[in-house]
Order: sequence, then C-alpha cells, then structure tokens
Amino acid sequence: MSLTAAEPQSARLSRLGQQLLPILYQHRLVATSQLHRLLTPHTKRPVYLLRHLGHLRTMGLVESTDRLTDRMGRCEQLWYITALGCEIVEAAGEVTTRAYRMSPKAAASQLQEHTLAVVDTGIAFTDWAGRLGDECGPLDWEPELAHRVREGDSRLGDDAFLVPDAVLRYTRTTGKRRQLLTLFLEIDRSTMQVARLGQKLDTYARYASYIPQPPGRRRPLSTREAWRERYPAFPRLLIILSGASDRVLQRRTEDLRALASANPRITEGRLRVGVTTAELLDRHGPFAPIVMPVLGDAERTDVLLTAHSEPGTIK
Repeated sequence: MSLTAAEPQSARLSRLGQQLLPILYQHRLVATSQLHRLLTPHTKRPVYLLRHLGHLRTMGLVESTDRLTDRMGRCEQLWYITALGCEIVEAAGEVTTRAYRMSPKAAASQLQEHTLAVVDTGIAFTDWAGRLGDECGPLDWEPELAHRVREGDSRLGDDAFLVPDAVLRYTRTTGKRRQLLTLFLEIDRSTMQVARLGQKLDTYARYASYIPQPPGRRRPLSTREAWRERYPAFPRLLIILSGASDRVLQRRTEDLRALASANPRITEGRLRVGVTTAELLDRHGPFAPIVMPVLGDAERTDVLLTAHSEPGTIK
C-alpha cells in the first residue's frame, strides 16, 4: 500500500495509538501487560489500552497472537505491527527505519520468549528512570542493531557482524550533573551454553578495536575505530541472566568470568562487562550494587561498573 493510502489512517489515530505504533514497530512483539506498564501504568487494568489496540487492529495497523508459554499460566495477547502500520511509522520519521517485518508465523514462533525478555529488560530501566528522576523512555532501547566487525561479504557468515540483543540509552541525573549512558544488552535465559556467551564477548572485544578498511587496500584509510562514528564512548556491556535458580545463575556468572579472564582479546581491550540477573535489576534498579564485573575482583557494583560504597549488600 502506498504512503498516500496510509495517510488517512494516520489522521484517525488517537494520542495513545500514536504512541503504540512506534513501540510495536521498534520492539516487534510486545505483550499486553508490557504495554500496560509502559503506557498506562496509572490504571489498574488495561481496559482503555485494549480498546485502543482493538481499534488499531480494526484499522489494519496491528495484529495479535497468543503467548505460547506464560510463566504465570495465563493466556496473554502479544501485539505486533502490520505492513500498513509500518508505513505510517516510517513516514513520521520518529524511529530508526528497520527492514525487519514481523509475520504471523514469526510472532507465533519459539522466539517469543526471548523477544519479550528484551522488552522486560528495557521496561525495568524505564521504571527505575521514573523513580529516580532520570530519562529512559519506551523508545530508548533498540533491539538487534548490526555492527560490522570485519570486512567482506556479509553472506559469508554471522561473524562479520556483532548484533547486541539491544542498545539502550539512559540519561542519569545526579544533582546538577547529567550523564548519557549507552549500554549493550545481552539477555541470557539460560538456554545456551556459557561458551557461546564467551564467544559473544570475544565479538564485542573485536568490535571495540575494529578499524574499517576498504577491500583491496594495503593500508587503512583511517586509524579511527568504527564505533566512534556511532557512540561518544564505547558502551558498557550488561548481561542479564534469568531462567534458572540463583545457584545456577551464580555458576553461569563464575564460568563466564573464567572464560573472559582466559581470553587476551577481552582482558587487554577496552571492553567493560558486567553480569546481573533480571530479578535484581527489577527489584533494586541499575544503580544499586547488583552487577558482577566479568573482569577483576568479584565484587558487585552498578551498571556504571565503578566501585560502590557498600558492595555485597544486596542478595
């Protein structure tokens, strides 16, 4: 459908509808409960929200599917944007244009839980930003942004790109000081071997030192790392663990620290990595001592990966 066909639909959107479409476009698949936390937390039940989602579906702008497995045993709808909805969002120019399109088949696939876990992590940051007087909104994290880490044809393999689960931006306000933080987020639901996480850390370390070089040249045109074109400072990496008992998550953290300490590319590079759990992030927030550094002393700190005055006080 052409942009001119999408324009009349855009004019009929309510204020809430105008908020919903970019969120669904950027985050691809979002549960009703997650949208409720993001947009209508002041209401006890999402009745008003569901009314507007139903209207958007009638307009052909969004669709929904059922969640395959819900931790609380509930039946919950998951929402995604349609091709027509994508046209409206892209015409507005408020978010980064993405080639990815959610299909009914993908929305109903086993990828549901990982996609929702990424959204849960972003919501934890937005919730705490509201409590702390900081800034982090529903569009301040972007999933799966590709970062090239080597030259060559991208069809040769996934190792040509680093793809974080999300890149999150958060503005921290302390007194009169404001600090823009950028975090790479990796969400681990204990469904993969720790060795694969270790390989991902190695890819992050490669990106930290990667200098683009046009094919066929003996010398690089620049000594400037690629990340400097996108970020004012190299983002810290936060790994969020879930999906297992505290004992298992502690063991995964220890194993990851061991793998990282044995990798010279990681130990000698600029990579700053911390590990926490989804439960600790939700309960205590990103600026409590909830993060275990992957390198160095096994002493908890916050997402800034700086020393904390009362390490080890959170359990």
